[in-house]
Amino acid sequence: MNNTKANIKKIKDTALISLSVNILLTALKFACGIIGKSQVMMADAAHTLSDTVTDVAVFAGAEYWSKPPDKEHPYGHRRIETLITIFISLSLASVGFVLAYNGLICLLEGNVQKTGWIAFIAAIISLFSKEILFRWTFAIGKKTGSSALIANAHHQRSDALSSIPAAIAVAASAINPKLWFLDDIGAIVIAFFILSIAWKIGCPALSELIDTGAPQKDLEYIKSLTLEVNGVRDAHKVRTRYVGSGIQTDLHILVDPEITVRKSHMISDAVKHHLISKGPNIIDAVIHVEPYEEGK
Repeated sequence: MNNTKANIKKIKDTALISLSVNILLTALKFACGIIGKSQVMMADAAHTLSDTVTDVAVFAGAEYWSKPPDKEHPYGHRRIETLITIFISLSLASVGFVLAYNGLICLLEGNVQKTGWIAFIAAIISLFSKEILFRWTFAIGKKTGSSALIANAHHQRSDALSSIPAAIAVAASAINPKLWFLDDIGAIVIAFFILSIAWKIGCPALSELIDTGAPQKDLEYIKSLTLEVNGVRDAHKVRTRYVGSGIQTDLHILVDPEITVRKSHMISDAVKHHLISKGPNIIDAVIHVEPYEEGK
């Protein structure tokens, strides 16, 4: 339980620091986008603003998805983390669609404006600060096993990478006003990049909600761990499903048919303990015991 509390604190502290950075960057980008008359920088500012929403979601949700099982939620609350991951994906997708639409409209209308270098400076600041934030958030997400925090880290990375076409478009337009259209094209490129990230984040979370099992290599690893336990003659019917970032599994073990019920129960408990301690992020295991018969 102490480790769980420590992980919750790390996740919430990370989200809070990320929120503070994103608020400052959003204000900087909007201001520089307005002063520098840059459509692509305004698009990038909206992207960063969406980061603040997901930071709040992670901060608020961490306390709930880590709660232990209760009468209403016998399997725990980890699916809340999955829902937050999907929320992050949908937030990114909505931002992407809006930015693509606005960029296309501005491009078709031919809104010619000479962009200022101040927008380029904002893009460079964003690129380096968001890349640092991504690496830090991702490392803590992996350490705590939080899929929502990892998803939020990728959200940060998408903002960092989107600053690259933004910087190029702003610089080109500032150097040569005839290249004004690159600013709007840059906004559209950023939009499609955001949509791609949203898809990559959302698909695994949706798969979890429909109880997609762990990959075959994990199933084979679970079976191999089971066979390491003394008294287990064989194992089969290994099934898994994701609950948040953890895996629930159930499987059948075959034991000597002549042993007592007490002994078979002890073997079952040993298998469960071994899987949870050594398995691929297994949070619970249901073990069914069957008699082993030679030749079958």
